[in-house]
Amino acid sequence: MSAPQLGRFIELLTREQFSVAEACLLIAQDAYPELNVDTYLGRIEAIAEGVRARIPADAFAEQRIVALNNYLFGELRLSGNVADYYDPRNSYLNEVIDRHVGIPITLSVLYIEVGQRIGLAVKGVSFPGHFLVKLRVKRGQLVIDPFANGEPQSEDDLRKRLQQVLPKTQAIGSLEPYIEAATPRQIIARLLRNLKAIYMKSREFDRALAVMNRILLVTPESVDELRDRGLVYQHLECFRPALADLQNYLRRSPDATDALEIHERLVELRQAAGRLN
Repeated sequence: MSAPQLGRFIELLTREQFSVAEACLLIAQDAYPELNVDTYLGRIEAIAEGVRARIPADAFAEQRIVALNNYLFGELRLSGNVADYYDPRNSYLNEVIDRHVGIPITLSVLYIEVGQRIGLAVKGVSFPGHFLVKLRVKRGQLVIDPFANGEPQSEDDLRKRLQQVLPKTQAIGSLEPYIEAATPRQIIARLLRNLKAIYMKSREFDRALAVMNRILLVTPESVDELRDRGLVYQHLECFRPALADLQNYLRRSPDATDALEIHERLVELRQAAGRLN
């Protein structure tokens, strides 16, 4: 990532509230260096204008939701990429806008950004296993799945989803802790971890490293992410950065369950780094 691109991303992170779409597009510049963030933000605004043109100015929230769903999933034909869910392009917002397919979190980001532009206080929900959105309406709280064409989720739907991803011994109880609004930083961290998992699985360590650098900007307190970056540096034979990350990991988490394994890796890395002199 270039210094100006990185600087804009870091500046966003200094704010408590920021445009998640802008942050997602800045992340996409790692894979698409020529990507013009402002051009794509303009395209999101054009989508919002398309929705606004289809609703009266005094439309209430439910009317706006219907118009938003009809435009995004009817006219634009946005959809969840079920056929190739783990294609990394699904995690890059520019590709979602271009190709009209995505995964729950990127479709939700687009839904949130357009929804807010047409007067809906839409929030992201970092639901276990499947990102969702929600907003307050007169009758209470509405939870929506943009991956399923904006389909509202009933309490039974949400409980069934939880039963599929939580341990069977875990009592669910109230749904409120699971549908709390996610902060912009939490949304970006989840998107980045999705990308990290995709690139690690395909052993594209260069791409994984770029993602990990972003994760540590978003969640600098995460010692596990620091360890993982050190291991990727080792795979890439960047021995000194690997040594620095893993030493820092043990310094910050001396009682980690994998401390012995990391100590052994440090011995290997010191020898490898020594051979570079």
